[in-house]
Amino acid sequence: MKGKKGARAVPLLPLRDMVVFPHMVVPLFVGREKSINALEEAMSQDKEILLSVQKKASTQDPKPDEIHTIGTLGTIIQLLRLPDGTVKVLVEGKARASITRFLPNDDFFLCEMELIEEPHVEGIEITALMRSVVSAFENYAKLNKAVAPETVVAVQSIEQPSRLADAVITHLTGVKLQDRQAVLENVNPERRLEQILELLNAELEILQVENKIRSRVKKQMERSQKEYYLNEQMQAIQKELGDRDEFKAEIAEIEEALKKHEHLTEEARTRVQKELKKLRMMQPMSAEATVIRNYIEWILALPWGKRAEVSQDIESAEQILDDDHFGLKKPKERILEYLAVQALVEKLRGPVLCLVGPPGVGKTSLARSISRATGREFVRLSLGGVRDEAEIRGHRRTYIGAMPGRLIQSLRKCQTNNPVFLLDEIDKMSSDYRGDPAAALLEVLDPEQNSTFNDHYLDLDYDLSDVMFVTTANSLSGIPLPLRDRMEIIEISGYTEFEKLAIAQRYLVPRQEAAAGLSSVGVSFTDEAVQAIIHRYTRESGVRNLERQIASVCRKIARRVLVEKNREDQELPRGIVVREPDIEGYLGAPKYQEVGASDRDQIGLTNGLSVSSTGGSVLECEATVVPGKGKQVITGLLEKGMQESAQAAMSYIRSRHKILGLEEDFYTKVDVHVHFPEFVPKDGPSAGITMATSIASALLRIPVRRNVAMTGEITLRGRVKEIGGLKEKMLAAHRAGIDTILIPKENRRDLSEIPGQVLAAMRVVLVEHMDQVLAEALCLNDADALFGSNRVKPLEMREGRFVGEDDDLGDAPTPNAPTPSAEQ
Repeated sequence: MKGKKGARAVPLLPLRDMVVFPHMVVPLFVGREKSINALEEAMSQDKEILLSVQKKASTQDPKPDEIHTIGTLGTIIQLLRLPDGTVKVLVEGKARASITRFLPNDDFFLCEMELIEEPHVEGIEITALMRSVVSAFENYAKLNKAVAPETVVAVQSIEQPSRLADAVITHLTGVKLQDRQAVLENVNPERRLEQILELLNAELEILQVENKIRSRVKKQMERSQKEYYLNEQMQAIQKELGDRDEFKAEIAEIEEALKKHEHLTEEARTRVQKELKKLRMMQPMSAEATVIRNYIEWILALPWGKRAEVSQDIESAEQILDDDHFGLKKPKERILEYLAVQALVEKLRGPVLCLVGPPGVGKTSLARSISRATGREFVRLSLGGVRDEAEIRGHRRTYIGAMPGRLIQSLRKCQTNNPVFLLDEIDKMSSDYRGDPAAALLEVLDPEQNSTFNDHYLDLDYDLSDVMFVTTANSLSGIPLPLRDRMEIIEISGYTEFEKLAIAQRYLVPRQEAAAGLSSVGVSFTDEAVQAIIHRYTRESGVRNLERQIASVCRKIARRVLVEKNREDQELPRGIVVREPDIEGYLGAPKYQEVGASDRDQIGLTNGLSVSSTGGSVLECEATVVPGKGKQVITGLLEKGMQESAQAAMSYIRSRHKILGLEEDFYTKVDVHVHFPEFVPKDGPSAGITMATSIASALLRIPVRRNVAMTGEITLRGRVKEIGGLKEKMLAAHRAGIDTILIPKENRRDLSEIPGQVLAAMRVVLVEHMDQVLAEALCLNDADALFGSNRVKPLEMREGRFVGEDDDLGDAPTPNAPTPSAEQ
């Protein structure tokens, strides 16, 4: 290799499937992070970057030894960032370069390179070689229409052998990558021109063969087209003579179906007759005739007014609902109320029920049970990911391949006009430039409008008022308010441990026993075994994962039973009982530690409660105080609403510094850090009193009781405001083994929804002010000494009854003493 110029460090851009030559201007699309970093480094310096091909194009992150050492030093002409994160860059090759070594750099490839100085050649032999290359390239351009005439003129004007070779190779599209790299690595212009002449001759031979094949195929196609045209004429003549009778028979068949259709509306009947009149005047094989036939078939295939007989046996319906689902009292009551009213009223608008709850609590299967209980057909339409309004309303007939929306398609399949219609995952819809499906559902789910639902394809009013619509969602936040207003919301909370146990023993174990082929063997789980699976292998509001774990145990039992039978050549064993000590052998090490209260009271550590689309959970809140200048830090992936609650909590503590025994300017001498350990998004104001308790504990150096959990919004004056999701939060506290829970007094009415077993196992304290929270939560020897003996005592419930009251939770009197304020 000839002489090299001085070495210097430049960023390297590895290329795939492309070799850049000197004097070549080429656009590149760059997406890899290291490559983008290399471009940014080059732009910040002198815009020079080394372009070298990687040995394997499929390698996403090549190593230094996977990159060719000979490349081209280029200059960045233009750099443009695209919306998808990639970068479009325009690069011009300057000179050949050799990589001497790679320099350490984690962000991009940085290498030390030397420019390769090409030898100067001249003479009669090199002149003859250049003329041969130019002549061959002219012949190549004649056969390859992709080469522009201007390119040929430009090549003819080049006088330098090295530049001529590089210019010609860039326009040879059929040359393989390794051949291009060999040309780049060949520094001698004479030998490089010989290489290119060989490649040009090979490409010319291929192009000549391609032209021969193309002209031969063209002649065969012209002959075939002539024969096809004559055959089509003959077939058309034959169809005109004979097939017209088939067309008439088809029209007669449609007319007969129209006469027999009893439930067709007058508007639809008139439309069919009008379309039939147009169809008679058309050629049978015309495209328009096919469109009209499909349209008429859709109208006649729909169940206009055809109703299935609805069961009015309330006792039977109640039995079916109880057999299929454990608990779910509120949804069952609403369904039975509907059936009772329907039995007394001839025409009742179909209700629109919206079942909202975490995954796995039985929303979809409850809709199937409603179908069984009412004797209606069941139709399910999943709306998850639907973003086109035409999915609901259909396309207009002017479009090729137009069809009705999925509502009308589903009604055609079930062939009744009063099914139970499940719109599953209604909160997972989205919208784009094609329209908003949620807006289209406004008409469908409005009892005042859906009697005249107009599908774009049918362009007729269709009565949906007899349909019983049931929708499901994991969260109300994903449902637009106008759509939510048209539905009756029934919230289905997560199951308690007792309900999960009953569901597993009553439904899940028998179902998985049959699925694993163990019905003849007989498999049973003890209550302790099921509870071990619930606590150590699942963490959910529903029972979906619980069923998976039971299925896993049953499969392992089936394998063991079959192995023992084959080994000992005996009959299958009978009555296998799965006990708690066996669970770890079947399912392996526990996935979750049993969540419970801390083993000791700790300073700054408070048990909060949260709720999400997957149910309730215990949320630990930590606070620590260090010497500082009054900085307050809140961490734990918190949204803005939760951060503002932390600021309100700190302001409350500052306003009560005298009562709490803190210096007036205490906050200027310390930094307070509040942290929520679990790395999941958190928002909402309900952790306000939790953060205030942790901060107060950290400042006062008084531990928080480990058996206490709390939830409530805090105001600047220390008042505790109402929160949502109380049932899910109390269930989570109960699962965690916490026996005392502090809730806002305004949530007293929500206690009626809490299962009696949970209330009986917990002490519920209804608080109105933050002083009451601190008095209950902190490990104080004498709360009266801190907050005063005349403070308002919170209302307390033990074993499902308010302390000191004779009635249950429904009519407990409210104390008349004034609520303490920040000014007291």
